Amino acid sequence: MGIVIFSGGANQPLAQTVANQLGLPLGQRILSRFPDSELHVEILQSVRGHDVFLIQPTSPPADEHLMELLFLADACYRAGARRTIAIVPYFGYARQDRRGKGREPVGARITSDLFAAAHIDRAVALDLHTPELEGFMSIPLEHLTAVPLLVEAVRPLIEADSVVVAPDLGGAKLAERYARALDRPLAVVHKARISGHEVEVRGIVGEVAGRAPIIVDDMVSTAGTIAAAVSALMDAGARPPAVVVATHGLMVGEAVDRLKGLPIQRLIFSDSVAAVAKPELPIQIASTAPLLAEAIKRLHAEQSLAGLILHQ
Repeated sequence: MGIVIFSGGANQPLAQTVANQLGLPLGQRILSRFPDSELHVEILQSVRGHDVFLIQPTSPPADEHLMELLFLADACYRAGARRTIAIVPYFGYARQDRRGKGREPVGARITSDLFAAAHIDRAVALDLHTPELEGFMSIPLEHLTAVPLLVEAVRPLIEADSVVVAPDLGGAKLAERYARALDRPLAVVHKARISGHEVEVRGIVGEVAGRAPIIVDDMVSTAGTIAAAVSALMDAGARPPAVVVATHGLMVGEAVDRLKGLPIQRLIFSDSVAAVAKPELPIQIASTAPLLAEAIKRLHAEQSLAGLILHQ
């Protein structure tokens, strides 16, 4: 009984690095489209009796990457895999965990049900936007965290007057973890969301005047929250430049335009989603490959994931 690792199309460089860490080749598969745009998936090697790990963030375009993951999982199940475990560094649809206006789907629940329907035995995610997603899952979910490796990435940039900042109230718990690890004070920006890509800052709790801000979040998507936080901090007397740290650097929509004119020294992201070159911005990538490789080794050997799992 061995390990087979397959990659979807969302982040093959990460999957290759994880496989290298484990001393294994990536599994051979075909991902293609029929002329009518339907997805075609085929695995090109035996997986019978093996533990199969599918590395695929459901990052943009989320629907395409989700379907690749589901089709790969079903193919492995039907080919006799002992277990199929989805390694989903970025879990799309996790933010759709409730009906905000009443006549909406609960996307997180639908996605979770699809995992079970595709015969995925277990899922591994990284710094979920909504940790409560585990309650939706009908299969076991291992919730890992990239915070320790991001802490080490940002540590060389910490100064005597640095302050860790949560860009909204929802990120306060995460910011507390960074503040404890870095032994720095904490501040929280109070924001109100105007739309899916616009926010308004209402105030800041904590002392930021004369301090260098380290803004931490679980993700940077359109960067509306981060841009508003940086501007508010500077208006409140914070000392430029700011440093931004987040597990998932989606950087979609107007993100680059919003951030490139702001006093930001560094943007530190993990490689949970495939990096896209953005020379206008000072982006640094911290690899999650050692973390994911260790999780795969322990899961295959039926060992504890203590030390890797996120504890709230």
